Amino acid sequence: MMLLQWFIFPPPPSVFIKAMSVISLTSIAILGFSEMRGKHLNYSKFWNSNSQNSTSKRQIKLSGRAGMLLLYTPAFLAAFISLLLLPHHHIRFVLLNSALALHFFKRIFEVLFVHRFSSDMVLNSAIVISLSYFSSTSTMIYAQKLTQGLPEPPIDLMYFGIVLFLIGIFGNFYHHYILSNLRGNGEKEYKIPKGGLFGFVICPHYLFEIIMFVGVSSVSQTLYAFCFTIGTFFYLMGRSYATRRWYHSKFEDFPQHIKALIPYIF
Repeated sequence: MMLLQWFIFPPPPSVFIKAMSVISLTSIAILGFSEMRGKHLNYSKFWNSNSQNSTSKRQIKLSGRAGMLLLYTPAFLAAFISLLLLPHHHIRFVLLNSALALHFFKRIFEVLFVHRFSSDMVLNSAIVISLSYFSSTSTMIYAQKLTQGLPEPPIDLMYFGIVLFLIGIFGNFYHHYILSNLRGNGEKEYKIPKGGLFGFVICPHYLFEIIMFVGVSSVSQTLYAFCFTIGTFFYLMGRSYATRRWYHSKFEDFPQHIKALIPYIF
């Protein structure tokens, strides 16, 4: 805790923020470990991973595009509306709010104009993820609002965070663009992606998303933001591990040297 005091604002006397910090970290991390064990949220290539379960056959399914829009739109609206309506007296609050709005706007733009969808999404999974994004975005903004008037952390990570955020958001978009060009019009089969960092890890878009959220946390420097980012890291680690395992099962010629998330390490 003494070390953390150099990097984060003093936690506000808010039971809600403290509870949400614990809930976000643990719940999102648990989802990541569930992914490793083969229990997936049903979207992307795992959209029907639990189809052998009789109850899953009765679940409502959305198109991939509609499901992804449901994921990101509420969080974008939360960030955009708060940026417009909430009074802000510190550049850190404006930067955090703008970064969150830009991130989810980019995701909506990709859903509408970049991604090519080959699968559906189960409504239950879409709702879980959408609520997670919306609640975490709203809580992060609220936690930042509570820091106004408090002394700044001794070590200022704000400008470092801006650099990481820009690296993360551009790297994430670039690798999403590569994925979108793997299939031609009307094609639905999966292919081994190539280009960018795909020669080193199967999920470089996840790696850059983590970098982006580390940047957001560094701009924020609140306990909640770092807790959410740590939870997100564990979730995307589990999801990338499951994705690599899926590629190994589908393609006999999948390169063994390609890791899941971190080049040469994991």
